[in-house]
Amino acid sequence: MIKRSLLFTLVVFLSFESNAQFQSDSILIDGHYRSFHFRTDVALKPGASLLFLMHGSGGNGMGMARTATNLEAIALKENLLIVYPNGYQNFWNECRRYSTAAANKEDINEQAFFDGMIGYFQSRHKADTAKVFAAGMSGGGHMAYKLGLTMPDRFHAIAAIIANLPDSASMDCVVANKALPVMIINGTDDETNPYNGGEMFVNNASFGVVRSTENSFAYWSALAGYKGKPKKKLLPDTDTSDKKRVESYTFKSKGKPEVTLLKVIGGHHDYPGDIDVFLYIWNFFKRTMPNGQK
Repeated sequence: MIKRSLLFTLVVFLSFESNAQFQSDSILIDGHYRSFHFRTDVALKPGASLLFLMHGSGGNGMGMARTATNLEAIALKENLLIVYPNGYQNFWNECRRYSTAAANKEDINEQAFFDGMIGYFQSRHKADTAKVFAAGMSGGGHMAYKLGLTMPDRFHAIAAIIANLPDSASMDCVVANKALPVMIINGTDDETNPYNGGEMFVNNASFGVVRSTENSFAYWSALAGYKGKPKKKLLPDTDTSDKKRVESYTFKSKGKPEVTLLKVIGGHHDYPGDIDVFLYIWNFFKRTMPNGQK
């Protein structure tokens, strides 16, 4: 049973150029107060979608929030509640067996944390538990993979940015092997998360070996029952200065969850300039719901 005890921090602060108001709160999970941030100045209707955006290794929730201002700007129109959790000591206990982070070494219970947050926002903010999503970058992308691998009944869809699945020897999760909509956004020139697979280093420490991007994409595609080749599309080059192009590879069929890869040609361990990744991901999440329902 998950232990849930609320610690109301009642911290409300102004942030960013938009003066958005955020609140910090915590829930007690296995003796650790796990914290998160969310907007308090957006009056959402009951039944809002719930989106968790996870920071990278060594980052924090409010740092992640600073990269999602365009998505926050449409949250009211979309009836979208966005939550920015904090990793344990700024890292996540994802599925990378050889992670040197304290979260991994202490086997921090991330599933209980996210389950507790879903309950928190359902009971206090009337979020719709059938419309729960998770996305993250780098280590947060690995955390999104973990939620999809181990909690597919709680999450409708996930997205991983600059992250590949661990290979079988480095996998540290008991997976449910259940299909769900997945989007992957990876750069071909990423030296931290190698596009073609290999050893990952975080702060000069090895986090084990990851699969290639194509193999990560193939894993989720096979779970969804797809065979053959995905539909390929070249996205518009809206930012010619970044010297990157984005190719989209999509499996989409009636009755099956959509699985999409955005291959960022020339992309490093960063965001592509041609799209706002968070707006793009949210549009992906929306179309995975029945009739694009909000």
